[in-house]
Amino acid sequence: MTQKLQELFNLLPTEDDINASLEEAKNIIEGNQEVIAKVDAAIDKIDSALPFVRDLDASDHELDELSALAKETFTDLISLGMNVEARFSGHILATAGTLLGHAITAKQAKIDRKLKTVELQLKKARLDQQSQKNDGDKLVDATDGQGVVLDRNELLSQILGKSSK
Repeated sequence: MTQKLQELFNLLPTEDDINASLEEAKNIIEGNQEVIAKVDAAIDKIDSALPFVRDLDASDHELDELSALAKETFTDLISLGMNVEARFSGHILATAGTLLGHAITAKQAKIDRKLKTVELQLKKARLDQQSQKNDGDKLVDATDGQGVVLDRNELLSQILGKSSK
C-alpha cells in the first residue's frame, strides 16, 4: 500500500514502513556522530577558555574596594555637609557627589571589562567555526539548543504558571 493511500484513509503505517523509518533514523544518527563529536570538541575548547575570564578576580576585588571606599566617604561627607555652616556645605556636598560618581564609574568599568572579554571570546569562537568550514569540514550549525513541541494551550499554561510564581 502506498503512503498516499495510508494518509488518505488515515491508516496506521505497516511494519515494513516502521522498519524502513527505523533504518533511516539509524543511518542519520550514525552520519551525525562525526558532527556531534566536532561540536563537542568546540564546546570543550570554549569551556577551557572561560576560566581566563574568572581569573580577573583580583582587579575586580580592587574595583569593589574602591567603590566601597567611595560610598563610605560619600556618606561621611553627606553627614559632615549637613552639620557645618551653609556657606561651607556646598563645596563638601559637591565633593560627595563626585565621590559617588567615582563609585559608579568603578562598577561600570568592571562590568564593561567582563562584557568585552565575553565578546572577544564569542568572536574567537565564530572565527574558529568559520575556519573549520573553510578547511573543508562540513560542520552544520554550531548553535546549541533544545526544542520542545507544544500546543498553544500547554504554552499558555506554562507562561501563566511562571508569571504567577
